[in-house]
Amino acid sequence: MMTKSDASTPVQANLFKVLLRDIVYPQHELILLRDAIDWERFEKVLEPVYCQNNGRPSIPVRTMVGLMMLRTMYGLSDQEVLDGWVENPYWQSFCGGTFFEHEPPTDQSIMSRWRSRVGETGVTEMLKESVAAAVRSKVAKRRDFEKVNVDTTVQEKNVRFPTDARTLDRARERVVAVGEKLGIRFKRTYVRKGKTMLRKHSGYVKAKQFNRAENAVRTLKQYLRNVIDFAESQPVVPRNTRELGLIVTLQEYVARSRKLLAQDRDTPGKDKIYSFHEPQVECIAKGKVHTRYEFGVKASFVTASRTNWVLGAMAIPGNPYDGNTLAEVLKQAESICGTKPGHAYCDLGYRGHNYTGDIDIQVVNRFRRKRPRALLRWWKRRSAIEPVIGHIKSDHGMDRNMLAGSTGDKLNAMLAGVGFNLLKLMKGLGRLFLYLHAEAAGFAEFLSAFVRFWLCDAPQLRHPLSSRCGLLKLGFA
Repeated sequence: MMTKSDASTPVQANLFKVLLRDIVYPQHELILLRDAIDWERFEKVLEPVYCQNNGRPSIPVRTMVGLMMLRTMYGLSDQEVLDGWVENPYWQSFCGGTFFEHEPPTDQSIMSRWRSRVGETGVTEMLKESVAAAVRSKVAKRRDFEKVNVDTTVQEKNVRFPTDARTLDRARERVVAVGEKLGIRFKRTYVRKGKTMLRKHSGYVKAKQFNRAENAVRTLKQYLRNVIDFAESQPVVPRNTRELGLIVTLQEYVARSRKLLAQDRDTPGKDKIYSFHEPQVECIAKGKVHTRYEFGVKASFVTASRTNWVLGAMAIPGNPYDGNTLAEVLKQAESICGTKPGHAYCDLGYRGHNYTGDIDIQVVNRFRRKRPRALLRWWKRRSAIEPVIGHIKSDHGMDRNMLAGSTGDKLNAMLAGVGFNLLKLMKGLGRLFLYLHAEAAGFAEFLSAFVRFWLCDAPQLRHPLSSRCGLLKLGFA
């Protein structure tokens, strides 16, 4: 456990460090975004995650939340965002730093464990705050959330393209590695033979010699079967907690290997193992010409029809029908934005949906004759969700999900939505500042011209109508 550190403690001046406020430009977009976010919100929500009287003091909550936000805004890995944090004073200021630091505040393993600990609660709070900060800053309006677009996509996992030979060889490697950590001395590990047979299988498939390729797969199956049989026959007595965890892992690997050996071409797709280290990966066909099959999990998104803010993001395992995901994702969108949408626009994949609430569900179809013009306008806006999903995938780390397990699928989908909203909010704050600055400059120019006129151009106007005459000359009356 980690003890929650006190962020309210005053910071003493340091002779050998430079204050960040002396380096950063106060009107930079990232500084404006920093000031727009309610950081105390995360302190209160994540309080139960920390222990008050056990363990060393933790990294400040604001620092960890800021690092997670920067990671998803720019689509970086944990290590990349730490490397950039050391070089970028604006990132350090965004995370609540006072002095410019030359060493990262934490490491990637702690970031991974912290993300797993805060779970869906912490990431959902980030998504809520990204929308709430936009409303508070007047970059977004509540009425923008009355009409929403809904669509699904596939969040691909960071796995290799599954082939029987490669998956079998990978399973053998995993079982042998865990068994050797427990002290099991395998008679044969098939390290060299497995690699040779895998290379032969690749050559046979390339040469379209499929009978020989099938024989290579049978041989790899026999290698795996021999390894797991020997691992099960060896009695292992755990001496500590670590070895007990390794025994549980070995048992899981053996059971998974048995299932892998039993599956064949006739096994239903939902029961197949496509990746040994990520067994929850599903094979999803969305009818794309350039990508016939995608290996990952289905993800559903809700965006504002008018302004494209991400109001809901959810990974839904089991590859369900799109219409059966509508009720769940609309409920999440209502809790995140705090406003119940009045209309939801979907594509033809949502015909026969399961939603029974008060929201008007519009399934956009191709038959648009004799439709009201106002309705057709919002039907056309339904397709605005497609480029949003494209940006979320390409810019915010959802094209290849690096987070492990089914929990990683859910967290990565929501974090991608957080990154899109924060980047949109940061650019909106920059434009808003420039607009207000231009307005202020225009008023200052008018005021200086007015004073110059009275002091220089019209000293002779000293009667009761002088102010009216001056305004007429300047064109403001």
